[in-house]
Amino acid sequence: METLIMVGQLLLGLSILVGLHELGHLLTAKLFGMRVEKFSIGFPPKIAGFQWGETEYSIGAIPLGGFVKISGMVDESMDTAQLASEPQPWEFRAKPAWQRLIVMLGGIIVNVITGIVIFVVLVWNNGETYFSRDQIIENGIVANEYAEAIGLQTGDKILDINGDPYNSISDLTSGSALLSENGYYTVDRNGEIIQVEIPRGFINTFNSEDAFSKFVTIRVPFEVGIVDEGSGAEAAGIAVGDEIIAVNNQAIQYFDQMQAALQPLKGQTAQVVRRQNSKVDTLAIPVTEEARIGIAIKPLIEPVRREYGFGEALSKGTSRAFGVVIVNAKALGKMFTGEVSAKNVSGPIGMAKIYGASWDWIKFWSITGLISMILAFMNLLPIPALDGGHVMFLLYEMVSGRAPSDKFLENAQKVGMVILLALMVFAIGNDILKLFS
Repeated sequence: METLIMVGQLLLGLSILVGLHELGHLLTAKLFGMRVEKFSIGFPPKIAGFQWGETEYSIGAIPLGGFVKISGMVDESMDTAQLASEPQPWEFRAKPAWQRLIVMLGGIIVNVITGIVIFVVLVWNNGETYFSRDQIIENGIVANEYAEAIGLQTGDKILDINGDPYNSISDLTSGSALLSENGYYTVDRNGEIIQVEIPRGFINTFNSEDAFSKFVTIRVPFEVGIVDEGSGAEAAGIAVGDEIIAVNNQAIQYFDQMQAALQPLKGQTAQVVRRQNSKVDTLAIPVTEEARIGIAIKPLIEPVRREYGFGEALSKGTSRAFGVVIVNAKALGKMFTGEVSAKNVSGPIGMAKIYGASWDWIKFWSITGLISMILAFMNLLPIPALDGGHVMFLLYEMVSGRAPSDKFLENAQKVGMVILLALMVFAIGNDILKLFS
């Protein structure tokens, strides 16, 4: 069932984005009087379809893309028979270069608009919930495996990133932070201000969803929220609302401190100092082999909840959408230098795993908005067979006044298809390797 949910979300998200992308090409082509022969979501073989006017609309069996077939255009269909005759007024090749340029940018523009709309609506409708910089400075962090590896320590109070204040704990692992040149965290460690370097290539560590939980979390002050029935804590008289202030002479203020104090006491008895109202006493409580005494905590810190008006949401959502493009552009550049590993490239399996095994509409639309902006960016790359390849040749034509020959465009299209197929094989290979790593 979990696999079906992941696949279902991926197919729905891609179908929406591909359909809108190709719709951008179709509408702009029809706007300029071009004949659109086919509109397909998914690649052949065709599952279903219908004819409406001059255009056949269909759904293909391979749901990893789509296409619009415009008369008189050299595209991935490699149908070049019509190019032997004189251009007809309704053909792509008969139109001015500026019109053809708008048609080729139509899908990218729609994907950008889609991404912006999704992020704006999410911010406007849901606001933000996060642990803030002020809360981190007040309580400090728990440095998990990846944080300790770069020199952060539990209890550190992170003041800024690269000399600039940040807003929330998620900013500590944002792409802009991890991809920055000579990046660093400024840290207050027991009153001493130090800098902890963000190593080059550190972003490669965050190649899975659970990797972020291995970096930092905020320290959580707590009181007893639940006492397990039949537990040692219940037998000793621990009650809901009690404060645990020491374990075996180790002072306790945060949950991570209690966890650390109980770890070496598995199977033994802990001397637990608790405060109940104004009374302080010491209780002997057995520790289980799981390093627990039989309580669940109630956090005494709540994340910040912020709502946004439409104007604020429009600004923040747009900024967030274009931030995705900027981060991906930086990552692509650093991939060529080797700083970012090509192993981070994901195919359909990786994308399905990002959606996750539970259906959460907020997460679904967040990821779909993210993918929409990435699709826009990737399609703008100057690779033949992508929209960006057509844009590159059209700009050459507009600047030089000479259009590349149909034969050149045909061969370029073939080269582009080989490049795209190789990239797809590489991405799916990465996905398969990650399944077994």
